[in-house]
Parts: sequence; C-alpha cells; structure tokens
Amino acid sequence: MKKLLMATATTALLAGAASGEEIKIGIILGFTGPIESLTPSMADGAELAIKEVSDSGKLLGGAKITPVRADSTCIDAGAATAAAERLVTSDGVKGIMGADCSGVTGAILANVAVPNGIVMISPSATSPGLSTAEDNGLFFRTAPSDARQGQVMADIITDRGYKSVALTYTNNDYGKGLADSFKSAFEAAGGTVTISAAHEDGKADYSAEVGALASAGGDLLVVAGYVDQGGSGIVRAALDAGAFDTFEFPDGMISDKLTENFGTEIDGSFGQHPGTDSPGVAKFGEIVGDKFDATSPFTPESYDAAALILLAMQAAGSSDPAAYKDKVMDVANAPGEKIYPGELAKALDILAKGGDIDYVGASAVELIGPGESAGNYREIEIKDGKITTVRYR
Repeated sequence: MKKLLMATATTALLAGAASGEEIKIGIILGFTGPIESLTPSMADGAELAIKEVSDSGKLLGGAKITPVRADSTCIDAGAATAAAERLVTSDGVKGIMGADCSGVTGAILANVAVPNGIVMISPSATSPGLSTAEDNGLFFRTAPSDARQGQVMADIITDRGYKSVALTYTNNDYGKGLADSFKSAFEAAGGTVTISAAHEDGKADYSAEVGALASAGGDLLVVAGYVDQGGSGIVRAALDAGAFDTFEFPDGMISDKLTENFGTEIDGSFGQHPGTDSPGVAKFGEIVGDKFDATSPFTPESYDAAALILLAMQAAGSSDPAAYKDKVMDVANAPGEKIYPGELAKALDILAKGGDIDYVGASAVELIGPGESAGNYREIEIKDGKITTVRYR
C-alpha cells in the first residue's frame, strides 16, 4: 500500500509539472517576399492545430503550446537563418513548422536545425534536393517533392493535347528543381520544351525575357515562378505583348492573388498544387469555417505539419526533439487508428495509452522514404476569372 501511495503521489507530481510546461513551436514562413499572399493562411492552419492540442490539455499531461512566428522572407537565406536561430536560442522552440521556400529551408536545416538538434517539418519546400539533404533524421515535409510535381505537370499538359511548351522558372532551388523535373518528364512523354530560361525576381520589366520565350515558340508558356514576384511579371509582359495567352501554373503561382492580378485574361490557363479530395480535407474545411481560406495552397499541409510535431511528442512522451524525431514516421503512417482534423485530442488519448495512430490529417498524409509526402495534387483551371477544380491526381 505504501508503494502504491508513493507511486500515486509521484504520478501526481509529474502531472502537475507537465501541466505547467509551456512548449513553444516555431512557425517560420515568408510573411514578406514572393509568396507573402500564401503564408497568412499557412500560418493560420498551423496555429489551428496548435490551439486544438493546447486547448485539449492532453499533451504530455497538460502542457500548453505557444506558436512563435518568424519571417523566412522565402528568398534571403541569411535573414531566414538569423530568424530561425532566434527561434531556437532566444525563444527556445522545441520544433519548427517550416520553412516554406526550398532555398531558405535548406539553409535553416543546415545552419540551425542540424547543429541544434531541432525537428523541422515543412509544409511547402518541394525541391528534390531536400530528399537527400544531410538532416540527422530531423527534417520532414508534408508536401511532395517536385520530382513528383514535374511528372504531374507533364501528365496534365500531355492529357490536354499540348506538344510543345516554352518554360521559364524563378532562378533558385525551387524553380530549377521543378523545371528540370518537368522537362525530363515531358520530353520522356514525347513533348518538346522549346526553351528553358531562368528569370530573376524583383524586376520591373520582363519584356526581354518574354521576347526570348516567344521567339522560341511553344503552344503555351509554363511559368514556374512566384505569384507575388517575377512569375506575375512574366505573365503580364506576355499578355501585353500578345506573346502567349495560355499558361501552365505550378504551385508557387496559385493563390487568389493570381486571379486578382489577371482575372479573365488568363481564362483557359491551368495548373496544379498539392491537394486531395480525401475525407480529411472536407473535415478541415468544416473546422476552419470562415476563419481563413482552408483551400489556399499548402494550408492543409501546414495544419498537418504542426500536428505531426505535437503527436510525435506525445508518442515519445517528451518534447525533446532527440526523443520525438524518431516518432514522426510512426504517427504519420499505418498501422493505427486513422486520425483526421479535429481529432487531435482523440489521438493524444490513444498515444498516452500506448496505442497506435495513423495520422491522415487534412492532406492524406503518407510519409515515404526520407520523410516526405507521397504526393497528391489538385488540378485547377481558370474559368471566368476564378480558380476552379478540375480533378485530383
């Protein structure tokens, strides 16, 4: 009886200590820069998962979770690294949801996450190069690699009957990786890429770039750029010059900003971004309601990235990244009870009792290989100046 009383007392003390614990999670995204129109919904998605877990009072016996935002800029590796370093050293975060763009994500991984042993789960860094980055088992992503997106792009264009395209891409890791992947897949399918040319962001005039693209010819123009930067500049110059009137838009170009910029001028253009029609995305939309845009690219993936960090902590019984990094793949994949948005408290209960979960989440999470999404895509088309869903691939 004495041993039982001591054990009960110890459990109570531990529970009390845990209930007073504050766990900080970094959210580092490009709140300024070439995808700044995408990041508010992404951050809101991550913070929704964090609030859901914190309000449940079930993580590690009652810990409270606090999100801490930082600006990756998307393009400035030095600024992104400094911001991430502050998250770790000043704010004491136990994990990072982010970053967003591939170049800054790689810089943060190499210069901050690995040296400090911090887990990172990116919802949107898609460069194929990140699949083989030295990460000490700390890096994961809920978005698929552009090795997959390049193939999907080639399939969509081929299915629509296009035989030749001109291709322009933003001159960074994301743009080059996607351009190389697409070119390889499209040519393997019998298509012709008339020109593959990089463009720089931040220019006021893209007429010279469009002139070179038009001279090379092609049935349409593939714009692997950023909607808040050079990608839109290329499209405007092409429309004004009458060089192209149909465009293929990868994920970095798809947001409400695209239709705000061009409306019906780009009707008939099409593209893709990571997305699914799984039951999870419908549940995500229901719990989001009108709080923010649940369909914005990479927003479901952001909810899932934050959720996976917290569920892995529960599975490990610790907020120490060295302990919970090995649980991320376990909670993300079968076997176990399927978990959807709005069911994080249920998942925490199962894990606390030593059970298994298979986190499906908002984006049909299935992590493969080096901890990245297997990949589902939403094919879109611009009709009457609006982004519409064609199908899922």
